[in-house]
Amino acid sequence: MSTGPAYRVLYLLTLKPGAEDAFLAAYESVRWLVARTPGHLGDQVCQSTDSPGEWLITSQWRSAEDFLAWERTPEHQALAAPMMATVARRKSLRYTIHRDTARAETGGAPWNDTP
Repeated sequence: MSTGPAYRVLYLLTLKPGAEDAFLAAYESVRWLVARTPGHLGDQVCQSTDSPGEWLITSQWRSAEDFLAWERTPEHQALAAPMMATVARRKSLRYTIHRDTARAETGGAPWNDTP
């Protein structure tokens, strides 16, 4: 089992014009496969309300080691390829989580909530 603080990965994406449906179909086809990856805690896909061509994928991992191990696999590259084919520009940001405030009634759970 990996150790260390939880890890958040953000992908800021600009889709190719008219690629929204293909992007969402590609995301839908892989999201539950990725969810079974050891250390994966969850993810979200979000569309900008100000600029509909701008999208955000966030994923949370038990640790940086878990994410980096997954990212290096050939399976990751193969699963991401259909989504990335719809993307004109992307930027990846990575953070360790030092505090997490989650509401139990919404199904959230604090992963690293010690002062």
